[in-house]
Amino acid sequence: MSGHSKWANIKHKKGKVDAIRGKVTTKVSREITIAVRMGGSDPSGNMRLKLALQKARENNIPKENIQRAIQKGAGAFDGNSYEEINYEGYGPGGVAIMVEAMTDNRNRTAADVRHLFSKYGGNLGETGCVSWMFKQKGLFVVEQDEFDEEELMLLTLDAGAEDFEATEGEFEITSQPDNFEQVQEALEKNNIKTVVSRITMVPETTTSLDGDESVKMMKLIEALEDLDDIQEVYTNFDMPEDMDEE
Repeated sequence: MSGHSKWANIKHKKGKVDAIRGKVTTKVSREITIAVRMGGSDPSGNMRLKLALQKARENNIPKENIQRAIQKGAGAFDGNSYEEINYEGYGPGGVAIMVEAMTDNRNRTAADVRHLFSKYGGNLGETGCVSWMFKQKGLFVVEQDEFDEEELMLLTLDAGAEDFEATEGEFEITSQPDNFEQVQEALEKNNIKTVVSRITMVPETTTSLDGDESVKMMKLIEALEDLDDIQEVYTNFDMPEDMDEE
C-alpha cells in the first residue's frame, strides 16, 4: 500500500497548465483527431478516443475544440497527415526517458528531440533501450478528503484494480490496461470523481538525482513537453517533493 507515487512524475504538469493552455489544447485535439481516424467517432467502441476525451475533460478543453477535432478526424475538414513515433534515451544521471510524438515531419521532430537531449546532458538511445523499464498501467487518482480509504480500496480491488496506495492528499489506484474500463465504470457508478484517469507508462524502479542534475532533468522534461510534436514524456525520475510543488 506504500511506495513511490505513480502520479508524481506527471503531477508537476498540473500547476503549469494555465501557462501552456494553447499547447495543451492543440496536443489533446490532435490526439482526438487521430483516435477518430483510427477507430471512429463513437467512444464506446474506441478506447483510444475515450481516453483522449477524458484527457480533454481533465484539462478543461472547450467543447467546441473537442467537436472540431472529432469532425476533423471524421473527415469533415482537411488536415495534415500525422504519424506516431516513439523515442527512448537517457537523461542526466542515467534517468530513463520515453517520448511519444505525433508529427507530420519526422526529420524535424527527431532533430528537435536529439538537440534537447544533448543540450541538457542526456542522449538518445536505440529503440527498446529503456522501454523494458516501464509497464503500461491504468492509473486513477482520487482526492483523499472525499472518500473513505477502506471502502474505496475494496471497491476498486473488487472491480479489477491491482494496487491501491495512499499518498499525500490522494489515493492512487493502478490496474492492468485490460481492466481499465471496468475500474473506471465502478468509480463512475459510485459517483467517485477522479483527478486523473488514464492509461500511462509506469516505471518499475525510479532514479534519484541531486543538485544540478535534478535541475537539468526537470529542464529537459519541460523542454520536451514544450515541443508541439510531443504528446507524452515518461521518465523514471524520482522527482523531489519541493520541485514537484513549484
